[in-house]
Amino acid sequence: MTTKNGAITDAEADGRTSHLNVPPSSIGIETGANIKVFNHLLTIKSDDAPQFIDITEAISDVVKESGVRNGNVLIYSTHTTCSIVINESEPLLLKDMAHFLERQAPKAAYYGHNDFAIRTVSVRPNECPNGHSHCQHLVLGTSENVPVIEGAMLMGEFQRIFLVELDEPKPRQIFVQAMGI
Repeated sequence: MTTKNGAITDAEADGRTSHLNVPPSSIGIETGANIKVFNHLLTIKSDDAPQFIDITEAISDVVKESGVRNGNVLIYSTHTTCSIVINESEPLLLKDMAHFLERQAPKAAYYGHNDFAIRTVSVRPNECPNGHSHCQHLVLGTSENVPVIEGAMLMGEFQRIFLVELDEPKPRQIFVQAMGI
């Protein structure tokens, strides 16, 4: 990236900058009367927690299927103990992020939500103690929204879309909505 005066920054000179996956000529305004809204429900099965599951290619396939050329794609978790995030898929970083989540809301800490002797709301038979996963979800959030330009998601060089399982292995439903022209 260059500065406003056109000079190259130290980060750029040292190769520490990321690059987008679309040419600069793609950035601009396009209008049209035929707005498309394409809805798709993905089911992803987790097998650990915490687990970062890279769903980038599945989302890219939905965008292609939608026919949206310019707009955005919303990736939304329908769960309160499973998040959607964008980050880098580097193995040591993924471990760091799992450790970060554990420090934020340790599984072994006390959570009133887990105290089935006093909790009376929204209790299911055979429910597992998962107060930590709800609290970790607060840090991560529920959804991501990615621009779509010329039929492809606008993603930085190292960006990947993850479903983050915070609770226990189970099937998860992710709502994907591509909208645009």
